[in-house]
Amino acid sequence: MIYPYKDKEPNIDPSVFIADHVTITGDVTIGEDTSIWFGTVIRGDVAPTIIGKRCSIQDLSCLHQSPNNPLIIEDEVIVGHQATLHSCIVRKRALIGMGSIILDGAEIGEGALVAAGSLVPPGKKIPPNSVAMGNPAKVVRQVTEEDRKDMDRIIQEYVEKGKYYQSLKK
Repeated sequence: MIYPYKDKEPNIDPSVFIADHVTITGDVTIGEDTSIWFGTVIRGDVAPTIIGKRCSIQDLSCLHQSPNNPLIIEDEVIVGHQATLHSCIVRKRALIGMGSIILDGAEIGEGALVAAGSLVPPGKKIPPNSVAMGNPAKVVRQVTEEDRKDMDRIIQEYVEKGKYYQSLKK
C-alpha cells in the first residue's frame, strides 16, 4: 500500500518494482530500476527517506527516521532481508547484510559491506570499501575483488528480477 502522510506523497519512479505487502508512506523518493521486496515497510512520516537508482530493498526490511534526520540510500545499494535502517546514510554500492541494524547518524561508506546480523550504532562511520561486522560493528578487513564481483552480481540480478516481476503486473 502506498499512502500519503499529511501533505507529503511518495515519489516513486515508474520503473520501480514494488512487491505485494509493501507499505510506503509519506515523504519517500525512490529512483529508477529499484526493487522493493515483499513485506518491506518504508515510512516517510517523520523525515524524508531517499532511495537512489538500482537499489534492492529486500524482504521484510524496515526503513524509518527520527525528526529532522533523513534516511539516505544512494545508488546501487543492496539492503538484505530484514534489515532495519533508521536515519542513516548508506553510500553508493554498499551492501547491508541480512538482519543488520543501522542506527541514527551512522554512515556506511561507498562500496562498504556490513555483514549479516551486525549492529552499526548511532553516529558510527564505516569507511568506504571496508567490511564491518559484529555488535557493535567493527571493521575487520577491506572489500576484496571477489566481494566486489559478488556485490555487482547481486545488484544486476535484483534489477533484472525487479523488471521480471514488474512485467507480471501488466
